[in-house]
Amino acid sequence: MNADTIFIFLCIAVTAIIIVYYLKREKKLIYVLTGALTGSAALFIINRYGTVFSLEINLNLFNIIGSVILGVPFVVFLVIMNFL
Repeated sequence: MNADTIFIFLCIAVTAIIIVYYLKREKKLIYVLTGALTGSAALFIINRYGTVFSLEINLNLFNIIGSVILGVPFVVFLVIMNFL
């Protein structure tokens, strides 16, 4: 198993967990928007200030969509995969 396969499996697992989390909430739209906002903010902060910690995460379509849909856990996985 290479790092890309592990990353895909982890994204699928986190997606399932986040979907279950959002479906159990009473105010679904607010939680979805909050997750999208925090995920995209985390990605932009890591992109802007990550060079201080030797992190280089590019802003491409995959990373932006992933951080908007999955939120902060996606950005954490990107950081972890950057060190592998």
